[in-house]
Amino acid sequence: MTKGECFYLGHIVSKFSFKGELQIKLDTDEPERYEKLESIFVEYRNKLIPFFIEQSNLQKSNLLRVKLEDIDSEADADDLLKRDVFLPLKELPELDENQFYYHEISGFKAIDEVHGDIGEIKFVNDQTPQALFVIENNGDEILIPVNDRFIKKIDKPNKTITFTTPEGLIDMYRGDSNS
Repeated sequence: MTKGECFYLGHIVSKFSFKGELQIKLDTDEPERYEKLESIFVEYRNKLIPFFIEQSNLQKSNLLRVKLEDIDSEADADDLLKRDVFLPLKELPELDENQFYYHEISGFKAIDEVHGDIGEIKFVNDQTPQALFVIENNGDEILIPVNDRFIKKIDKPNKTITFTTPEGLIDMYRGDSNS
């Protein structure tokens, strides 16, 4: 299993007991959906290692306490601290037609209602205070905030997203590329 076949579920943040239990901070709006997992993949030395879950329960809002098979001591648990946790993409729930996962829109054509074809969506940068569509336009980047008000239509079969952007946003990027 490679990272390209998986999605990021969360990060192992702490040990819970001296018996090897761990707490995973889940990166999801629906933590309860992942309370009864059978297994997870932990990134360890640049590889995804599968671990079976003996038991788990949700702590607070987004902390999942897990007991992993063959992790039976504090030393074993220490070795997994601060590591990222992944699940196969097939574990993602189906979305409505007008919803999308960030990973699935890479390569979609971006169309603005006023400016027409503005380029190809390379990825969504969610490492900023507001997530941004990163669109390549003739070697330059156009950044559009991920905001329902700006997304007019998602056409998954034709791999296009049509935007209604605020006046001047696209011109600002196109103006920069012409200077």
